[in-house]
Amino acid sequence: MIDLRRLHVLRAIAHHGTVSGAAKALHMSTSAASQQIRLLSKDLGVPLLEPVGRGVRLSSAAQILIAHIDAIEAMWRLAEAELQATEGEPSGLLRLCGFPTAIATLLAPLVDAARDRYPKLELRLREAEASESFDLLFAGEADLALVEATPDNPPPEDIRFDSQTVFNDPFDLVVPADHWVAAEDKADLRDLEREPWIIGVPGSIHRRHVLTACSNAGFRPTVTGEAREWPVIAIMVDHRMGVALIPRLVDLPHHLDLVRVPIGGPYTPYRHFRAVTLRGGARRPSVAAVMELLDERIRAAEGINPVG
Repeated sequence: MIDLRRLHVLRAIAHHGTVSGAAKALHMSTSAASQQIRLLSKDLGVPLLEPVGRGVRLSSAAQILIAHIDAIEAMWRLAEAELQATEGEPSGLLRLCGFPTAIATLLAPLVDAARDRYPKLELRLREAEASESFDLLFAGEADLALVEATPDNPPPEDIRFDSQTVFNDPFDLVVPADHWVAAEDKADLRDLEREPWIIGVPGSIHRRHVLTACSNAGFRPTVTGEAREWPVIAIMVDHRMGVALIPRLVDLPHHLDLVRVPIGGPYTPYRHFRAVTLRGGARRPSVAAVMELLDERIRAAEGINPVG
């Protein structure tokens, strides 16, 4: 009989990429994780890790085993969902995680609404960016995540996760109230080539969005300010250091004299957001109930584009 805890350690190594990363996520020592894999390898009679440089990688046998483990886990979650559906009203604990703007605009109001509609359902909320959200789902510490789609995320076809795009959040041009474009109904990025720009810091998703949008419009922006947080970017714009692209879902500080101008033309940039569960988890009645509430909140939010 195979020890299922050892299979879980192997899955964690595949997810985190290293034995030490898996051990940290599982709250165990690296040596203990390595010992579990050695014992699993002995049980199966095949090598599961291969040396590469100063580290290790999964063997071809381990890759085959991982695919079967993921399928077994997904089937078990589907069985759980069917059993929970026999109980009628959604109930129990459901843990949500998401990025800060989504929590403020969508998820926190959703939790409040769920208290009245589903009194037997307990919701907990945790702030997390996309990479951490996937780790929380994989570790069983979150049940549903709202994440921005980026090239760094696991792809939609990853067999470990169920994922669906739920809304698209357009970027607006944000300028001081006396800027020449502030009175326009729409802004064309091609007209803003000579403007100074405030963008995200190197490595940030926001920086990637702005550089891509400007490149598509045929120019490279002149960067006069860089920041991590939306309020800081807005303050720089308010002090006339440059213009910026800020998502519509983000609330601007109310004391600043700024104007949002929607982007027109073929180069409108968007953030794309996905709701993610572990494979099979989307069928849980509690998840379906929360997704219904989330859809209501998205359709009530001004300016963002619901999918479906």
